[in-house]
Amino acid sequence: MTQQSTAATPATEEPQKKGRRVQKVGRVVSNKMDKTIVVVVESLKKHRIYKRTYKQTKRFYAHDEQNACQIGDTVRIEESRPLSKLKRWALIEIIKRGSGIVPVEEVLAEVDPNLTSSEDAAE
Repeated sequence: MTQQSTAATPATEEPQKKGRRVQKVGRVVSNKMDKTIVVVVESLKKHRIYKRTYKQTKRFYAHDEQNACQIGDTVRIEESRPLSKLKRWALIEIIKRGSGIVPVEEVLAEVDPNLTSSEDAAE
């Protein structure tokens, strides 16, 4: 009787095993949303019939609490609970900062929004 009760106790006292969350490393391609970044993860796959290697890119929406990421940064993201319709990942760390080069269209839009619309009207 005592053996059964001691055998049952350790099984209930064991801590719940939490599955390890998947982490991915990718490049930030957009940070236009508030507290959200879009990360592109590239992987090499092999075709199952032709055995040719091809590149597959996948986009993940990740939560960036401090809005710290810039376009071009290399980041590590980890899966999390659903935070919105598309966000299921969270930013863990910024591995490498990007060059910080911003496209010309974005700079012009910040300086004078009418400047880009007048060029479109002229064409």
